[in-house]
Amino acid sequence: MDRAADSTHQRQAGLQRSLDPKLVQEPEQNAATRRHRFWIVGLFMIWGPGLVVMLADTDAGSLITAAQSGTQFGYRMILPQLLLVPVLYVVQEMTVRLGILTGRGHGALIRERFGRHWALLSAATLFASGVGALLTEFAGVAGVGQMFGIPRMVTVPVAAAFLIGIAMTGSYRRSERIGIALGLAELVFLPAMLMAHPSLHAIGRGLGQFPFHDSSYVFLLAANVGAVIMPWMIFYQQGAVIDKGLGIQHIRSERRDTATGAVLTQAIMIMMVLAFAATVGLAHPGVALNTVSQMSGALRPFLGPLGAKALLGVAMLGAALVAALVASLAGAWGIAEVFGWKHTLNQRPNRTTAKFYATYSMAHVLGAVLVLSSIDLVSLVIDVEVMNALLLPIVLGFLLLLEAKALPIEHRMHGPYRWVATGLCLVVIGFGLYMVPATLGWT
Repeated sequence: MDRAADSTHQRQAGLQRSLDPKLVQEPEQNAATRRHRFWIVGLFMIWGPGLVVMLADTDAGSLITAAQSGTQFGYRMILPQLLLVPVLYVVQEMTVRLGILTGRGHGALIRERFGRHWALLSAATLFASGVGALLTEFAGVAGVGQMFGIPRMVTVPVAAAFLIGIAMTGSYRRSERIGIALGLAELVFLPAMLMAHPSLHAIGRGLGQFPFHDSSYVFLLAANVGAVIMPWMIFYQQGAVIDKGLGIQHIRSERRDTATGAVLTQAIMIMMVLAFAATVGLAHPGVALNTVSQMSGALRPFLGPLGAKALLGVAMLGAALVAALVASLAGAWGIAEVFGWKHTLNQRPNRTTAKFYATYSMAHVLGAVLVLSSIDLVSLVIDVEVMNALLLPIVLGFLLLLEAKALPIEHRMHGPYRWVATGLCLVVIGFGLYMVPATLGWT
């Protein structure tokens, strides 16, 4: 009898739950919440290579270029930054498909498709550009330290040791998360932009002005375009999607990752342009800003001594460190691919990965030694810029050829997208070539 009563009571309770919309809705809401959380976790498991490489693209040199652009030409440099978003996306999206669908890094594909000699050339130029990038980033770290009275003999070795230690943890995902955290530090410059109070009317007017008759404007425009695509960016993202273990089912998500990174990095550049255009650009147009100290000094009257140092220092330090991490990893991956060495961040250094880790570490040591030496860093940075400009036709040329030859037909570019992507690559090549005679003073 008691059992029958209990059974009846359970049936009635079940019927009440089925009729009560609140009780029915609660399990459904819990299931929806679980699905939402699972989607977010899955998204972060897949996203990363595009974000970190794009944040690295906005390195110390790029931020200085953006500051100089805003100071000299104000809001007229905003639209070019917006137009560079699709350029970034189409180039890096090709590396996603190449890495995921072939399972080969960029250097390995060049060796397989074009031979060892071309691969050795790409490896040598990649390593040179990677060390060149490290020079710029370590110089940025040194500049931030000097703002706070810390000598570069302290900041540069500490930064080099920190970056080497990140790679030695034996986890690509951990290195990627640290890289993204460092890169997102650049967003702290957002308050500086808001404190500058840029004029919306002046921004709208500047969007439609292009002083192409001014050679200084064209040169700065070329510098912005030429700095968009670095050789190490292509090597890094193609190697990163492989090391992360992404498959063909992740291509769509990785495209979103790359698009988000392209928008974010150019938003950071626009923040720098706006902040300096609304302050220094109005008070002292045309003033030279070639170092971190000069940038901080120029902002001090508008943001205060502490605000100028803190906001600019954190943004510049994050930009320099994430770029140094990505550039050095790209160089080590590319060289290891060409010579057939085992290369992965998912294993701690051992006998099989020793050459890869030695290459990665040596790049940091060499870059730090050069920055700490008494050589003329200004001339060296100019040489690096010229070298990167010369590499653009080679790197983008190989990228387009590999996309057309190494991928299955159904995964190659087709129709209007193919022509748009190719055209954008040719524009970047053209501006890169323009920088060579301009930088060397031949024009």
